[in-house]
Amino acid sequence: PGFHANRLIEARESRGLTQLALGELTTRTSSTISRWENGAQSPEPDALESLANVLNLPVSYFLKLTPDHGDAPIFFRSMASSTQSLRRRARARLRWGQDIALTLQEWVDLPSVDVPVLEAHDYRDIRNSDIEKMASACRMRWGLGLGPISDVLLVLENAGICVIKEEVGSAQMDGLSNWSAVDGRAYMLIAKDKDTCVRSRMDAAHELGHLVLHRHLKEKNLVEIGAFKEIERQAFYFAGAFLLPAESFSSEVWSPSLNTFVALKERWRTAIGAMIMRCGNLDMVDEEYQRRLWKHYSARGWRKNEPLDDHLVPELPRLLARSVKLLIDERVRSHRDLLEDFRLSSADVESLSGLPRGFMNNTEGEIVPIPKLKTRPSESLTERATAGQVVQFQRRH
Repeated sequence: PGFHANRLIEARESRGLTQLALGELTTRTSSTISRWENGAQSPEPDALESLANVLNLPVSYFLKLTPDHGDAPIFFRSMASSTQSLRRRARARLRWGQDIALTLQEWVDLPSVDVPVLEAHDYRDIRNSDIEKMASACRMRWGLGLGPISDVLLVLENAGICVIKEEVGSAQMDGLSNWSAVDGRAYMLIAKDKDTCVRSRMDAAHELGHLVLHRHLKEKNLVEIGAFKEIERQAFYFAGAFLLPAESFSSEVWSPSLNTFVALKERWRTAIGAMIMRCGNLDMVDEEYQRRLWKHYSARGWRKNEPLDDHLVPELPRLLARSVKLLIDERVRSHRDLLEDFRLSSADVESLSGLPRGFMNNTEGEIVPIPKLKTRPSESLTERATAGQVVQFQRRH
């Protein structure tokens, strides 16, 4: 009783398992797993225990109602059939991150959501000029000016966006984002499988582009190949405009060459490839010159690793981790209490919240009061010692 089939689907996809694989691990048939997932049948108590053990989750997880996040689309970087299982896993991980944030909000006030949104219901109505305006609107709303952004993830979290950063198991999945109807908050998951500073910042800015430009789009737009490509192009265009404002960036490019971009990379903390794209979008270079730049870029082997990639430190999200630590430090909830609230494994909570490995396994020791010496003897005790009766013991003869 109380078993929710959606939770089983979510857990299986989060672990990257097929119904067949989960059936083998639990010594059940794939058809049995299918019946559990479509709600035609509920697992017996021993079967539920087996599922919990195999999936490394508490039994209570399967008895928790799934929040209704609404029908806002989840934006993926690739819709190819080869990435289907990766998309399912990443979606499940994002949903778990949303579960954690919703639970934390019972005790913690997260930053208010302050994200400008373009009122466009059709991607074909969005022009490059609209994208430039929305990128500028974000910078203006958040007081960023026209210079380089020192920490993109911190800016997003201050605007009320919950950011999750963890390995997703493939370099093909760079990130995903979604607006939740439960709390009206934007969420994004950034992959750290190829965790370089400039790539992470571009991925975050790209997902921000989806949240700002495409909030009112429908899921069906993402399955049409032509529409999907244009939606992705718009998000990339936004990322370049947000990280490299036209007015300030163009004035610093004294010569659109690879050497110039290398010199500017540390200041703007943006990939050289992104700078080439931005120069093309701003008509600073023609198509022929841009092709030559890409040719020399590839010849130097920069498609795999650019200069300074090993030097610039990747950014990390802070919001969820600090919220968890705040509740524990203020003794509002203990480690054990929070694990029971989240109904997830400690490893999942640590990974999704950006906490150190092993953090959630810490237990509070019993507080034992230690006696201290007084600065001066108590008078009552002194008097009691001097006024006590002396009892004489009878000697044995």
